[in-house]
Amino acid sequence: MSLTIGTGPFGPRGGAFNFEVKAPRGHVLYFEDSPRRVRVELGGETVADSRRMKLLHETGLLPVYYFPEEDVRTELLERTDHTTRCPFKGEAVYWTVRAGGRTAENAAWAYPEPLEGAPPLGGHIAFYWDRMDRWFEEDEEVDVHPRDPYHRIDALPSSRHVRVTVNGELVAETRRPVILFETGLPPRYYIPREDVREELLVPSESSSVCPYKGVASYWSVRAGGETVEDLVWSYPEPRRDAERVGGLLCFFNERVDLEVDGERQERPETQWSR
Repeated sequence: MSLTIGTGPFGPRGGAFNFEVKAPRGHVLYFEDSPRRVRVELGGETVADSRRMKLLHETGLLPVYYFPEEDVRTELLERTDHTTRCPFKGEAVYWTVRAGGRTAENAAWAYPEPLEGAPPLGGHIAFYWDRMDRWFEEDEEVDVHPRDPYHRIDALPSSRHVRVTVNGELVAETRRPVILFETGLPPRYYIPREDVREELLVPSESSSVCPYKGVASYWSVRAGGETVEDLVWSYPEPRRDAERVGGLLCFFNERVDLEVDGERQERPETQWSR
């Protein structure tokens, strides 16, 4: 996501270049080799397995893995009449995938004749991530979407003075946050539980998965006479890059009044990723 989403160089909130970007910032395509072995499964069967992967970055979209056709078990694919047309890539054809007793309708696609000026997508097949059962990079299962090689996480201990207010009521205050800096996203301030008024937190059944940080649990906050749903999250068992925030609590910058070192922080216009 870091190249084409958020504050990435080709994202909607990216920085400035000292030259004209001839491909409009509104839609950039970047197709590159990936050194990772990638496998995808449906119904317990391997549908594709490649050590020659390609990764497509496209403005406003998450990265997409493309398999060389020779590394796909095409006998498990059934061509359908479904097609779509992308003004930047061309006409896509689709296949339904049948494997292990399961069927994923129109789950695979390809651009047999990509438009002039588009990346060389011909001879490659992609799969909808959420229509398949399991994905692996090397031997580690990956959730949600491919890990972007340009995406970075830095979780840094800090002595900044952080105050979080909800509906006019102070909910958390600390001078020992761990600040998580993640490519393309605003800084996130993870706070020790001892510095949060946990009596104001209401456990939620919500959860989310991040391919970089792990599975998050949520709480709502009852403050100022109102309950704000799913305002706080934590990673009880974070992935290795986010180990320092394990068990700490974080509030959506976008939905609270956040003060850092005495300065009120502007709320981002829309709710970003966790």
